[in-house]
Amino acid sequence: MSMTWRAAMTTALYGADGFFVTGAGPAAHFRTSANAAPVLGAAVLRLLDRVDTALGRPARLDVVDVGAGRGELLRTMAALAPADLGRRLRLTGVELAPRPEPLPPSIEWRDTVPGGIVGLLIGTEWLDNVPLDLAEAGPAGWHQVLVDPSSGVESAGPPIAAADLAWLDQWWPGGTGSPGAEDAPLPGARVEIGRSRDAAWAAAVGAVDRGLALAVDYGHLRAGRPIGGTLTGFRSGRQVPPVPDGSCDLTAHVAVDSVAVAGEEAAGVPYTLVTQGEALRALGADGRRPPLTLAGTDPSGYVRALAAASTVAELTDPAGLGGHWWLLQPVGIEPAGLLPDRATAGRS
Repeated sequence: MSMTWRAAMTTALYGADGFFVTGAGPAAHFRTSANAAPVLGAAVLRLLDRVDTALGRPARLDVVDVGAGRGELLRTMAALAPADLGRRLRLTGVELAPRPEPLPPSIEWRDTVPGGIVGLLIGTEWLDNVPLDLAEAGPAGWHQVLVDPSSGVESAGPPIAAADLAWLDQWWPGGTGSPGAEDAPLPGARVEIGRSRDAAWAAAVGAVDRGLALAVDYGHLRAGRPIGGTLTGFRSGRQVPPVPDGSCDLTAHVAVDSVAVAGEEAAGVPYTLVTQGEALRALGADGRRPPLTLAGTDPSGYVRALAAASTVAELTDPAGLGGHWWLLQPVGIEPAGLLPDRATAGRS
């Protein structure tokens, strides 16, 4: 039975037997920035220290990881945090999968985002897995794309809702030209409607009382929306057709400018949007090779430094994980100082 892509993705990814609920977790199927946990964890801790300073060093400092996988990033932060910070940290993983073992007892595990966060909320490659609807242009205008969840075969559905059409008008170039008009989309043109991601991000930002919400994800801007969209699947490290049967990851790049504005409107504070490479360099991640002289005086230290430099190079490669966007949305604190030398990109 065919259904909307949003409904099919919801069941395939987050249903009782969904891809993210059962099995070994995302790390078994694809490489993410969170999998490079020591380097990313250290950078996030440096960012957290700046948030902590802006908050006045509260007695309790939250870190909430939305879409926490199997807790890789939180484990690293717990291990790397200095003792004085560690005593104040309250680490929480938000994930529909059962609590992974072994997980330090200091890390809370839950299936919903808690409210009243004072500190940092982070979602690393979370928004790209928030289910969304797809639309295709036909002679009479935009219609929903339906999909058979067992086979992935698509069919034409009813016209899209007025709210979706309004989103296309604002965020997808050429999205709402009238049938027959010069600016009408070509028949067969395909778009991914990001309203559900906007709502998810706004709700996450709304859970932060004071601090910072950070989204790290692949994405695109209005001027460069991909023709035909980006929906795809991943299984066991390989890209596969996006069949919503629960056997593979289903992901589509994020309209990061639309999401950013939704978060800014929720927080009332300007956002900052930079590439992962820019963010990591601003946070002191060093991808330079260690000097060869270190190999003679401290061979094991040289190997560790070389491995760290290699990971930083991977995380900042614009053709790979460095292509991620970092969306920083402060709540109740000033944006200045979170990423030194980075300009605020928000509208306010």
